[in-house]
Amino acid sequence: MVLAAKIFRLREPLSLRTIAAKLRDYKREEIVEIAGKRLLLTTEVRGLAMRMGMLQAVLVADRPLLLYQRGSSVPTTVTREVPFYFAEHEGRALLLVLEKKHLANRIANELSEILFIKGGQIVEARVPEDSIKRFHEENPDGTKLIWFDQVDVPAIDKLSLCGPSLADTALYTEYCDHGKIWYAVITSRKYGYVVGVARNGIVVLFSRASEEDFVSYIASEIFPLVQ
Repeated sequence: MVLAAKIFRLREPLSLRTIAAKLRDYKREEIVEIAGKRLLLTTEVRGLAMRMGMLQAVLVADRPLLLYQRGSSVPTTVTREVPFYFAEHEGRALLLVLEKKHLANRIANELSEILFIKGGQIVEARVPEDSIKRFHEENPDGTKLIWFDQVDVPAIDKLSLCGPSLADTALYTEYCDHGKIWYAVITSRKYGYVVGVARNGIVVLFSRASEEDFVSYIASEIFPLVQ
């Protein structure tokens, strides 16, 4: 099963102890009216604990949902449980959300509201193009795919290369001259995992591994790439 995560950074420094104090026993309830029915929506933080040198928890949140039943829409709720980790790396506080991009962004905004009483204080982490390029060129035989954006060739928005030994091809050098590496699928030389890494902090694991192993891998190899 493919595992996805996204890395964010805190704009203001907070220690893990302070973050834990703000998240502990957090619970918010609100009532919304959907299609004439009042629904109770609960958002809470569960399972707060220190693991692998990081602060781990799960955000449990209800969302309204309209179900189609025999010609009518019936309002109900659906609950999502999303694991997340806060880590300190080289003097910075980072957030890792184990979900795909859109839901991860929403979770980051909710955590910003909890920690800072306002949104926008937890933002996307940036992985510089040079870092992805260096990560690839350290093990070029393990690279499966590279996407380029910001291409300066007229009428071309993106370019891609697929195949082994991409650093040894003339096209790779040419594409690097015309655009920036946005996303690469790379085999980790140390772990052997096949992983996709994007400049906006998205990490996708295509190999078989547990959630704990995935998080440990990101902390070891991807956190150091973050700008």
